[in-house]
Amino acid sequence: MIDLLDLQKHFILTHLHEGDIAVDFTMGNGHDTEFLSKTVGESGHVFAFDVQEQALASTSEHLKAVQCPNNYTLILDSHHNVKKYVDVPIKAGMFNLGYLPGSDKKVTTMRTTTLPAIEAAIDLMDKDAIILVAVYPGHAEGDAEGKEICEYLSTLSRYKLCATRINILNSPTSPFFIIIENKP
Repeated sequence: MIDLLDLQKHFILTHLHEGDIAVDFTMGNGHDTEFLSKTVGESGHVFAFDVQEQALASTSEHLKAVQCPNNYTLILDSHHNVKKYVDVPIKAGMFNLGYLPGSDKKVTTMRTTTLPAIEAAIDLMDKDAIILVAVYPGHAEGDAEGKEICEYLSTLSRYKLCATRINILNSPTSPFFIIIENKP
């Protein structure tokens, strides 16, 4: 059976290399931040965002425990404010929507900030860059968020970007992800 997380990493690795700049738009407990940090190495940099102090503390602890290079900036702010902190082109961005794993699930990503964050991520894309968005339609906001993102991406020029959705057809409430790649 296909592991969607492994598949996401496969796609990221076709674009992201040592020395690149990446953004984890939803750091959570830091697992995507770790992956990005180790991929870009000592000479690269990762910016990671979350609105919950618990996420920053958990991520900081995790990155130290797994001995990530000191190449990251953890930011306590909404991902839609990315351009306040990142003013250079990025090679990769990861969104893992929903709520902080292990939390009380009261705080979740919201359409009102996620869509502007995706728009900003697209604006920040370097040449040959990728943005990955993991969507969790198993709860009401996640379902609405996924539909709005898909609707928005379907309006963009296919001559500038390629937006692809990967999902499990016979499990409509399972997570799916979207790959956004710019054309050379």
